[in-house]
Amino acid sequence: MQDRKEKILHFKKTVGKLVKQLREDRNSSGNKLANEYDLYSGNLSRLENGETDPQFSTIWRTAEALGVKFSEFAMMIEDRLGDEFKLIDE
Repeated sequence: MQDRKEKILHFKKTVGKLVKQLREDRNSSGNKLANEYDLYSGNLSRLENGETDPQFSTIWRTAEALGVKFSEFAMMIEDRLGDEFKLIDE
C-alpha cells in the first residue's frame, strides 16, 4: 500500500511532466501558452513542477490549451502513473 502523500506527490509530478512535455512538443513557452489560453503563467509553472495539486478545471483547460482532448489527456496520465498506482487501496 502506498502512502497517501506519496501517491499525491506522484500524481502531481506525473501531471506536471506530461504538461511540460506536451508544451515543449508544441515549441511553446509557458508564458506564451498561458497568455494565449487565459491561464496564469505562475500556476502553469507550479503545475509543470509538480508543486500544486491541480484542480479538475485547471487540468481540463490546460489539456485544451495543449490541443488534447481531456479524455486522451486522462489516459496519458493513467499510462504514466503505472499499473501499481491505485487511487483506492484494495
